Amino acid sequence: MTSTAPPSPSSSPEPIPAGPSHTSDRVELAPGAAPDDNRFVNADLLPVPLARRVWTTYNFTALWVGMAHNIPSWLLASGLVALGMDWKQAVFTIALANLIVLGPMLLTGHAGPKYGIPFPVLARASFGLRGANLPALIRAAVACAWFGIQTWIGGVGIFTLLGKVFGGWAEASGIGGQPWTLWLCFVLFWALELAIIYRGMDALRRFENWAAPFVIVGAVVLLVWVAVKAGGFGPLLDQPSELGWGKDFWPVFFPSLMGMIAFWATLSLNIPDFTRFGAGQRAQIRGQSLGLPTTMTLFALLSVLVTSGSQAVYGKAVWDPVELVAHTDNVFGLLYALVTVLVATISVNIAANVVSPAYDLANLAPKLISFRTGALITGVVGVVIMPWKLTETPELYIFTWLGLVGGLLGTVAGILIADYWIVRRTVLDLADLYRPGGRYWYTGGWNWRAVTAFAVGGVLAIGGSHSKPGEGPFPSDGVIPFLKPLADYGWAVGLAASLLVYVALMAGFTTERRSGPAAR
Repeated sequence: MTSTAPPSPSSSPEPIPAGPSHTSDRVELAPGAAPDDNRFVNADLLPVPLARRVWTTYNFTALWVGMAHNIPSWLLASGLVALGMDWKQAVFTIALANLIVLGPMLLTGHAGPKYGIPFPVLARASFGLRGANLPALIRAAVACAWFGIQTWIGGVGIFTLLGKVFGGWAEASGIGGQPWTLWLCFVLFWALELAIIYRGMDALRRFENWAAPFVIVGAVVLLVWVAVKAGGFGPLLDQPSELGWGKDFWPVFFPSLMGMIAFWATLSLNIPDFTRFGAGQRAQIRGQSLGLPTTMTLFALLSVLVTSGSQAVYGKAVWDPVELVAHTDNVFGLLYALVTVLVATISVNIAANVVSPAYDLANLAPKLISFRTGALITGVVGVVIMPWKLTETPELYIFTWLGLVGGLLGTVAGILIADYWIVRRTVLDLADLYRPGGRYWYTGGWNWRAVTAFAVGGVLAIGGSHSKPGEGPFPSDGVIPFLKPLADYGWAVGLAASLLVYVALMAGFTTERRSGPAAR
């Protein structure tokens, strides 16, 4: 385990003492070794016992297939095409983004199988036992917003398809500018999601295991159906790019790439929430590598092919799969599509957007908030933020929302990676992650070095945020004008800057600890 002062990058990690039981790559707390201070401990935050770390390569692959196959993922390619890219540029951008984000995903995911800890507990090593609430609450806020977005999109899909089956739904009396039947679909879908996650992580694993192949079959059925009606694919695949590959392309490509990275940047932080159940490093590495980049790329290509067929059949490109299915009068096909939309949206939403804030909120007040209570809070906040406003235009969705989120989350990822891999060389004191006054207590439970690195990285990442006149909340010349050139690279800037600043500050901290008597 590490000493109170973590080893400098040039030093060797300290050996793990004989307290916890451990294998070559997995560590477990010895019976009775966990502190019982309920300010920092509850049953959901404690390390998963080795006997319960059973997720296999298939489980992780199925998790990603289930999360990636959803309506917002389908619409990513359409958003890029709407910005002027052709289908090849859109698929390339999505594929590259997911290969890039896979790196920090695997690096932060390493602590899960090894120590059995969730993301907010891992963050205690760098931010301190109390300071970890800062990145945890940022992650929770983002997840709550995503939960609301996904639930709204799922509710709209159900509303559209049921309206096609029964008729007259769109003509129902309005509430808040929308038919009451749409609000009913939204609320029922919201309640169904919370009912599933309330049953716990084992229920989630079982759900993802069968949801993944079901959704794949549904997407392939949609492709075959459109291909048969179109007599083949063609018009959209032949459309040239409005941007070309020259000077007009790159100003759109880089912020779009950061937006696509930001789509899963949330999971690059809290992936230990899932990998903590992994049977070993091989399972999480293979499962994520097979599940994330390949699935997202193929799904983007599938959306392009299906939309191409819709252009041939209906004379216009129909990017929304729900709207496309609604063109058919086959009741069985509509009901099958309805179930597919339900399964696809639930599989991503409860995995990507409820699990994390449930743990994050439990970390805030372990005595009062359990995993299940945190999930219920997430559901309420996800409605209150009015998510339908965030997806009104591609500019707002990709550049403002995803870009801003990506910059902040990249900053946190840089600190976690720097602390776990460079400063500590993957060696943690498992019991002290739960013990006030221990190695990760720093100053009153806060590590000001991590907070400083977060502030510096965050300002550089999002300080230059800008919007076109009338199309966003930021001034056109940037919040901090001289940082405007960095805004298009927010995730990468935030990650790199916070990583470098944190390593530099912790190197000084290590030197101070070795030369002086006071503990921080």
